[in-house]
Amino acid sequence: MLLYYFDGADDLLRQAITLLRERRIRKGLAAGQGLAGQTLADRVRAIWPVLAADEGLVLDQAIGLAMYDPGRHGELAREASKQYLPSLLSLCPAGWSDRRKLEVAEMIMAVLRGFVVDSRTSGDTAGIAAGFEGLVRALEREEAAGE
Repeated sequence: MLLYYFDGADDLLRQAITLLRERRIRKGLAAGQGLAGQTLADRVRAIWPVLAADEGLVLDQAIGLAMYDPGRHGELAREASKQYLPSLLSLCPAGWSDRRKLEVAEMIMAVLRGFVVDSRTSGDTAGIAAGFEGLVRALEREEAAGE
């Protein structure tokens, strides 16, 4: 039955991860975009609980698989970046250049991914909270700097 619908176990895993990630992104965007008129920092603060929730554990484990066996599972991480990036770009201020949006969105993605991995591996909630506040301040300064 598995081979009727999927090309094998890896294809099943890839498709399941893609769907779970889409759900996580929708929830995060709903939290971040529901703050019309708010700053980028406010939006990132709103999406962080969605990304950090235990519901995303299997998605975070998929990143671990990609690091452990990049030949077999590396696409799980590459696809994650492709899925998350448009959403993060949409949170950036409309007046920013495409280049600036890309730079900031890539930074947000990398930092939040690091916090997620750290939360799953170390449980250092105080350190993650401190780092997150540093990210928020950096985003506030970036936005205040204008174009």
